[in-house]
Amino acid sequence: MTSSTNSPTTSIQLFTIREHLDRDPDEALGRLADIGYTTVEPYDFVRRAGELAAALGRHGLTAPTGHAFLASPSFIAPDGSGTSNATPGHEEVFAAARELGMSIVIDPYTDPERWSTREQIEETAERLNAAAATAATHGLRVGYHNHAHELDRDIDGRRGLEILADALDPEVALEVDLYWAARAGVDVVALIGRLGDRVRAVHVKDGSLDPELVAAYPPADQVPAGQGAVPLAAALDAASALEFAVVEYDAFGGDLYDGLAQSREFLAARSAR
Repeated sequence: MTSSTNSPTTSIQLFTIREHLDRDPDEALGRLADIGYTTVEPYDFVRRAGELAAALGRHGLTAPTGHAFLASPSFIAPDGSGTSNATPGHEEVFAAARELGMSIVIDPYTDPERWSTREQIEETAERLNAAAATAATHGLRVGYHNHAHELDRDIDGRRGLEILADALDPEVALEVDLYWAARAGVDVVALIGRLGDRVRAVHVKDGSLDPELVAAYPPADQVPAGQGAVPLAAALDAASALEFAVVEYDAFGGDLYDGLAQSREFLAARSAR
């Protein structure tokens, strides 16, 4: 298993501070900058690209990656619920991504019911490949981000995310959420090794994986990176082409910014080795 020779860029998924960001973007982003973050991963950025770009600039932050729906025609929430609201078209998404200075636009979620058969997964791959072709005309790449449902069942002897990877065009990246992969019950380090150079980003997210605490969404077991049961260090070592290590909490029971500082320190200590 090959270890990554380059230190990935440390980032933070802004969904982590969603309530703070909605209440006072400047204060929230300023606190991230004070902690030492210089790179962020926006979500739901199309409707507020200009405002967000200005706020990031004021605090010296960049956004090389971001989350936007690319393979779903209507909004799907991370808990699997959906609405009839149409998602923005690819041209609109990529124009907003360019305004924010992104290089990779990552689809954050698809309906769990679309991961039951090989045919369904290959259809999702076709949609992502089509998005990637459009993205290339804007000088952008496309990626996909997993939760547990892409990995929690066996289909023809393989996990859904691996079937997806096989069907994706080579330029389409994967952003593996290490916590959700562990929640799905897979060997996370072995999974990263099998996916190989396709993995360009990971979500550095840790948790106790206590069955009682993970029953609801958002889960209640998440802790600062390196303090839980997810094999983050070994997974990071296994990622041979990693560009971005993105800190995220779906929920956090303690002081959020202190938790974010601890996760950043975990990654900084690894980079200093």
